[in-house]
Amino acid sequence: MEGAEAEAREGAAVARDLQALGYGGFSGATSRGTSCPDFRALCARLAAELATLGALERERGESAEALRAGDGPGAEEGFLRQLAGLLRELRCPDRALCGGDGVAALREPGASLRLLRFLCSELQAARLLRLYPRLDPSPAQPCGEESEEGAGMVQELVLTLQALGLPRPTPGTAASRLLWELHDKISELLPSLPPGFLQPLLSSPLDAPRWEALESLCQRLGDQYCSRRCLLLKRLDLTTSSFHWSDRAEAQGEAMKAVLIPIREALTPESNVSIAHILAAREDLSRLIPATSKAVRRGTCCAINKVLMGNVPDRGGRPNELEAPMPTWQSRREDGGGRKAGRQSWGRKKKKK
Repeated sequence: MEGAEAEAREGAAVARDLQALGYGGFSGATSRGTSCPDFRALCARLAAELATLGALERERGESAEALRAGDGPGAEEGFLRQLAGLLRELRCPDRALCGGDGVAALREPGASLRLLRFLCSELQAARLLRLYPRLDPSPAQPCGEESEEGAGMVQELVLTLQALGLPRPTPGTAASRLLWELHDKISELLPSLPPGFLQPLLSSPLDAPRWEALESLCQRLGDQYCSRRCLLLKRLDLTTSSFHWSDRAEAQGEAMKAVLIPIREALTPESNVSIAHILAAREDLSRLIPATSKAVRRGTCCAINKVLMGNVPDRGGRPNELEAPMPTWQSRREDGGGRKAGRQSWGRKKKKK
């Protein structure tokens, strides 16, 4: 009985998400599973919009329409295989859906609702990120300050209010009242999440000494990161300057600078990671993915990886091919007595009597 009630609440939450995203016409297909063509069409439309908003890689985005499987034989099998790869690319925190046997897990009861809940949350985040550059922080600028830090805080606050469905506060609203409204709204929405969802990575309570220790640790790590990044940026500057030494580069110098300078100015040694990022980190952030895995290499591989070096001139330097130096002869006396300095006598030794 409890399981049926939990599934009903989950279905109602998914229906509300689809209605808010503009997909209310598909509410009847949410619980039918991957065997239903309408359910597959709904997943395909969500994936297509994610690709349009830039949440997927270019290759995956171009093939996002392939999720719209037809009614022919084998349509469900192909859809499930492509969907499993899509979930791995989106770093789905539900290990049952994107694990080794994800195709079988997607056929289990309740998996369709969890799948739609994840795709809806990803689409909501993608839409908010698309709105981020167009936000105008001037109406809510605190105390008339026009600093970059203040503008960034206001943008984050506006995004939070939009995600929770709250209106923008009127000028003069107390910060304590606004925080209490955010707290009440989040407390209202948390019970609708699946069990174990959005578990924080930092689960230990923090008292005053631990807050100070965490802030000190964050500061030290930030300083160390800054020094290492300064070294890497210096190496980058030296490497790029070496390209200007050739005769051909002199004619293309201005064109090279026009491409390089905007990219280089965006690289700063300071880190933007703060304590807020630590508090907002989820448990799935601790899942380490090897840099050489297929999923990562799809985003890092490029054409230069396939370029092979040809024959290079022999620079020598092998010790076994060097001739041994001739010995130098020096006098055993420094006062100039005896035999002449710098000469060796090869006469016969006198016999002892």
